[in-house]
Amino acid sequence: MKPSDSLASGKSKQPRVIIVGGGPTGLATALELGTRSIECLLVEREMRGGHAPRAKTTNVRTRELLRRWGIAEALAEASPFGIDYPTDVHFVTRLSGHSLTRFANALQGAPTRDDRYSEHGQWIPQYKLESVLRDRLTGLENVEIEYGCEFVSFDQDEAGVRVTLLSVSTGEERVIEADYLVGADGGRSAVREAMGAEMEGRSNLSRNYNIIFHAPGLGDAHAHGPGVMYWQVNPESPSVIGPMDEGDLWFFMPLTLPPEKTITDEEAVELIKRSTGIELPYRILSSDMWFASRLLANKYREGRVFLAGDACHLHPPFGGFGMNMGVADAVDLGWKLGAVLQGWGGPALLDSYEAERRPVHNLVMDEAESNHGTQPATLFRDGIEDEGPAGDAIRREVADIIATTKGREFYTLGVVLGLRYLGSPVIAEDGTEAEWRMSLDYVPSAAPGSLAPHGWLADGSSLYDQFGPGFTLLVFGNVETLGAEREAATTGIPLTIVRLDDSRLAERYEKPLALIRPDQHVAWRGDVWAPGMLAFAAGKVAAPPVATAAEANVG
Repeated sequence: MKPSDSLASGKSKQPRVIIVGGGPTGLATALELGTRSIECLLVEREMRGGHAPRAKTTNVRTRELLRRWGIAEALAEASPFGIDYPTDVHFVTRLSGHSLTRFANALQGAPTRDDRYSEHGQWIPQYKLESVLRDRLTGLENVEIEYGCEFVSFDQDEAGVRVTLLSVSTGEERVIEADYLVGADGGRSAVREAMGAEMEGRSNLSRNYNIIFHAPGLGDAHAHGPGVMYWQVNPESPSVIGPMDEGDLWFFMPLTLPPEKTITDEEAVELIKRSTGIELPYRILSSDMWFASRLLANKYREGRVFLAGDACHLHPPFGGFGMNMGVADAVDLGWKLGAVLQGWGGPALLDSYEAERRPVHNLVMDEAESNHGTQPATLFRDGIEDEGPAGDAIRREVADIIATTKGREFYTLGVVLGLRYLGSPVIAEDGTEAEWRMSLDYVPSAAPGSLAPHGWLADGSSLYDQFGPGFTLLVFGNVETLGAEREAATTGIPLTIVRLDDSRLAERYEKPLALIRPDQHVAWRGDVWAPGMLAFAAGKVAAPPVATAAEANVG
């Protein structure tokens, strides 16, 4: 294709990747590519902002990825209540009523050092996360963000993809050529429609509202203590309510509403008063109706066009997985696109994106849908607010149900860190695949496809901080690595060698050698180097090599 003369905002270089969508997934994709020196253009129809966050949970894994980009501390500094604010989840009859039970340190939000991960979770509005991502992007000369720009269509051939974009303000269309197009444009993705993909699954599982309001003094007007969510189990309005941002901003979510039920701002104020039992001068700032669904795109790729984030998966927000899963999509796809564009990644690397992410999406969606099954309305019992022994007995009964059914929604480390890529064309499986089962309790594993087990090193640094931008070969003990070094030199595949004298980590990894990918997942492990393993893990050869002691050091 002939390069287009029409470049965004005078950009001096042709973008290699065009990203549609300026939410966390699109910003993270641009950041992953930009930090790898890949020219890219991100387009977004509207300047993002406002009061209504689409997510409030930045989980452990996402903050680890932010640490990888050097901005986890910036997110901590943006915390509206301070990083030490308790991420407790309370179940109550109402804010002015009885306490039922409490989940302390939900979502691993306490800023205490844990050997299992390098960063704790954080409760923060999504718009503040987006701001931190954008600020980091401003320092990358090879990334351009253009607002007021709408995706129209694309066409592609073996040489590249041509993307038609529309200026919202002027109505002018222009065509820009790139190597790849990424649709990170949300649940109503225009890129998904243009590539002929369809969402399959179950829609409209429930009908709900997300209401943001000003609530002066509400945090001090109840006796349940600080927290990030209060599940209100009462007949007036079964709902979730909680503090959202500085300036007494709160969110209120009436859940599982009947068909056709709408809520005006005036009705919302009355609902808040009745459901909390607290009379204050509330003021509604925004109100949005949303539907919980379980939907998955029937394909994530069409040639040079890819989908990521909500563009290819939608599920109930119970567990806080959605936005975080989109950031993980961005990293998986981003490093692979970067590797291919820089010449050290092969075609199997791009094939592996859907092969790895789709099964993970399905498992997480199952978990979110299961969490959706127990809501404040289903927990309500007549007499739950009565005083005396009878009311106490009902509250104990409901508290037992909550403990049995909802703990998995707020202690999610097994889902967040414990998922494993199985059946990937670029992971050298070792025969342990049939034994793997998803567990709510995270047990670190170095089995190929798993997230590399973390550990804090003797000098106080994180093991992950030792990983390079390409592949990393972890070495425990006196094992020869000359063959791996020669392979990296001859193939141009970036490799960092990290030798560790740490018996605790050696026990976790089980083998003296472990090849870690740029996304911190294990590609292979073994006793001696397998010549050709780098080429396989980078998608340049189809079959994984088998190591022998005699071949290990042959370059």
